[in-house]
Amino acid sequence: MKCVICKTGETKPGTTTVTFDREGSTIIIRSVPAEVCTQCGEGYFDEATSKQIDKIAKKAEKDKVIVVIREYQVA
Repeated sequence: MKCVICKTGETKPGTTTVTFDREGSTIIIRSVPAEVCTQCGEGYFDEATSKQIDKIAKKAEKDKVIVVIREYQVA
């Protein structure tokens, strides 16, 4: 698939790191499976992976952590 961000790269299966802020928590999730752009590195996630990322983020939010770093694991 052609990358919608840089418009020049193609995606290929790989892993990436997801970092975001949510309700006062900074969440870093490493080794997330994705289709990754060979040009700019943008990651694209399928629905199951997106749901797992959200689940990890909600747990961090519930636990009221300020910074959390997790390895991605399939539920």
